[in-house]
Amino acid sequence: MSRTRKQLSERSLKFQFHPFIHAYLCELIDLWIAAWSQAMPAIGFEARRVWAGERIIALNDQGIEIACAFNTANGDMAGFVTVDIKSGHVDQLAVDPRYWGTGAAKALVDEAKRRAPSRLFLDVNQDNVRAVRVYEREGFRRWGEGVNATSGLKTWHYEWRV
Repeated sequence: MSRTRKQLSERSLKFQFHPFIHAYLCELIDLWIAAWSQAMPAIGFEARRVWAGERIIALNDQGIEIACAFNTANGDMAGFVTVDIKSGHVDQLAVDPRYWGTGAAKALVDEAKRRAPSRLFLDVNQDNVRAVRVYEREGFRRWGEGVNATSGLKTWHYEWRV
């Protein structure tokens, strides 16, 4: 049986990273939908299921590294991050809502920093306050704003440098 977020946060969790393989795709998409549906409930992310799968496959085919974080205690996929190791661009970072507050987001950001150790940059929806807090806590600096081409929502541009 899957543990609740409260049960998970009561323990010191450790995460093991594995590179994306196609066998993870359904689980990864389910996680992406759950995370985004919780973070931005006004948007119907279930309707974006096909887009999410196509996006992950396209990133993988382009050579973008996709690191999947698994809880070492129970084997659950806790989140994933995509990193273009040449440019430092993070296109996607998602944490299963059951793992919010457990250190999973920090572990994913740390993994991204390990893979692109001199610079990371990304966009985050301005209304995604939880994500904004994570990036700022992890040393990212806001340097501008934009608009998400898919949703039309305002975004912040963030960058982290050594």
